[in-house]
Amino acid sequence: MKKRENVRVCVPRYLQIGRGSLSELPEIIKILGSIKSVLIVTDKQMVSFGYVKKLQEVLNKSGFKSDVFDETVPDPTDTVVLKGIKFLENCKSDAVIGFGGGSPIDTAKAIAAMSMHSKNIQDYKPPTMFDKKGLPIIAIPTTAGTGSEVTHHAVIIDTNNNEKISCRGEGFVPSVAIVDYDLTLSKPRRLTIDSAIDTLTHGIEAYVSKKATLFSDRMALDTIRLVSENIYQVDKNPKDLKAREGLMLAATLGGLAFSNASICLVHGMSRPLGSNFKVPHGLSNAMLLPTITEFSINDATSRYADCSRAGNFALSSDSDEEACKKLIKGLYKINKDFEVPSISSFGIDKKNFEEELENMASDAENSGAPSLNPKVPSVSEMIDLYGKAWSAF
Repeated sequence: MKKRENVRVCVPRYLQIGRGSLSELPEIIKILGSIKSVLIVTDKQMVSFGYVKKLQEVLNKSGFKSDVFDETVPDPTDTVVLKGIKFLENCKSDAVIGFGGGSPIDTAKAIAAMSMHSKNIQDYKPPTMFDKKGLPIIAIPTTAGTGSEVTHHAVIIDTNNNEKISCRGEGFVPSVAIVDYDLTLSKPRRLTIDSAIDTLTHGIEAYVSKKATLFSDRMALDTIRLVSENIYQVDKNPKDLKAREGLMLAATLGGLAFSNASICLVHGMSRPLGSNFKVPHGLSNAMLLPTITEFSINDATSRYADCSRAGNFALSSDSDEEACKKLIKGLYKINKDFEVPSISSFGIDKKNFEEELENMASDAENSGAPSLNPKVPSVSEMIDLYGKAWSAF
């Protein structure tokens, strides 16, 4: 696979990584300058669990005013973003903090960018690259999965067309990312596991993407390694700090990897599952990852073999062909071990699913992600892949 010889890298200006990093936030905000008040974009669960209060206490002690918009939803929509912009305009905040999982962070990114530019989500649809400045974005993830804290992406649903739009460009890159694994300790098992498999998908897809570079390769392989080293340990002991730290770092590295190399077919096909059937993002990736890897693997054997060895699915002495076989077997095993439901067992009505197949495949193709896959599928092949994943495990 021929790599790009040069690449423009988009990363946050400041990354504060490690346990207790949240306490460092006020000092970093002061470095940014001229920020006196912030809007915290989050969800009601984060408020009820007391996380938002803790964040506000950290800010208030240093003299920063904060307001809270807690109406984000699991799959961010343009209507919620517009509501957030109105809230922002009323409280006149100088910066936006995305606090929570990928959905609050993506919502915060969109609010910060769109509040100062077009309010029409279609104006940010790929291949548009939005590189204009909006309000400063501060991302504080509380799940180890999406990597949104370091990416130049924000996925927002256009409610008029029921279409997931992957907004891209420097205008969506956070100025600051606080990566504090303490914030993940109380997350439920299902969310922890699905987020970890989402991270694993980021690593694999970034490595096999046609836009992969030497820069993204190292982070992608470390992402795969860290997930495989820590996912079983976290499941065995959710309070294992070393394992939590490993998964949190994997999520951030995975975000850096795919943000600068791109995602591929798994993500392209998973997003329509989310927008049509409300399957959470990490879970929809997990549902599709083994089937799509099996479809793609012969077109990038050496690259997938590297992924297999990095994830300890294969031995360093295994041939590429043997390593690829072990990777497929290992991905199916992960889904079985962690009780990832197939599409059928998730509860989706089969007739409704079949009626939406062509639309979902077309939406996936229009996202552009499948074109970066080692094996580029036709719409009919994607329909077949959805069918295979329906009850794949």
